[in-house]
Amino acid sequence: MAERIPVLIVAGFLGSGKTTLLNHLLRAAGDTRIGVVVNDFGAVNIDAMLVAGQVDAMVSLGNGCVCCAVDLGELDEMFTRLTESRHAVDVIVVEASGLAEPRNLVRMVIGSANARIRYGGLVEVVDAEQFPATSARHPELLTHLRLADLVVLNKIDRAPDADAVRARIAETVGQVPIHATTHGRVAPGLLFDEPVRRPQDGPEQLSFDALLAEPCADLPHTHLHDEYRSIAFHSERPLDPRALVAFLEDPPDGLFRAKGVAAVAVAGERRKWTFHLVGRHVAVEPVPWTRGEHRATDIVLIGTGLDEAALRARLATTEHTGEPLGEEALLGLWRYTPEPV
Repeated sequence: MAERIPVLIVAGFLGSGKTTLLNHLLRAAGDTRIGVVVNDFGAVNIDAMLVAGQVDAMVSLGNGCVCCAVDLGELDEMFTRLTESRHAVDVIVVEASGLAEPRNLVRMVIGSANARIRYGGLVEVVDAEQFPATSARHPELLTHLRLADLVVLNKIDRAPDADAVRARIAETVGQVPIHATTHGRVAPGLLFDEPVRRPQDGPEQLSFDALLAEPCADLPHTHLHDEYRSIAFHSERPLDPRALVAFLEDPPDGLFRAKGVAAVAVAGERRKWTFHLVGRHVAVEPVPWTRGEHRATDIVLIGTGLDEAALRARLATTEHTGEPLGEEALLGLWRYTPEPV
């Protein structure tokens, strides 16, 4: 089965920097093709105008926020259009209106009938400078933060007491990673797979993507943002699926995404178990090993502030060295496999 396309939701209150973040992703994505669903609250879709021409496939939603104006069937229609093979889209980004309800958006994506997509996470963008006033005026913001898989603390350079703002958000969200930045600059590799290099049919020409990738001279060069890390784990030993599930259900602090292929220590098991972790959402799928494929476990973990030594030590505890386990050890993994469509 083809790899499912992740659908990333970018939410946040008005003025938090969602469109700035989206435009940065479009400029920095290289050969990765991004399909975008943009909606703006009002008759004139200003956000769509801002990103027009910088994306391979875009569906513009007007007349209100997506969670109110578009039902699940209509949103699925949007996903169907974006996942057509002619677009060759690698990731879909849904930029929500500043008035949208994130919980409904997440439910729409997870509940989609489109077998070609999977949930790619909820990114909640926060204006660090305005957070104290905004959270006092709109206490629902704290509820939105608790739903997030990743909090992007934007405009960190303009916050008078950035450390206090970050500490309050951390107290609210617990283990959810917080990525502090300026000007919406978030590396695409934190949110979705690194850019892929596509074959060229002929001589390569300078594209608009290349022009947009030119650095902006007016951006400050101070490093006020967090760095994300990508850590690879390889094991020649099969894993105990119960221990793997325990790891996925209780991920370490700062981990936003994990993906991998696991060989499991279950008697007679002839499949590899592919999995994706985004925030606290887990998706697992058993796939046959291809002929001649080396049967080992490979996992990539991506996040901010990761403790690599502790992470590797914890993953090492998932390795199984005893007698093969019975099929009942797979029950935890089966809980996270998608229902047949």
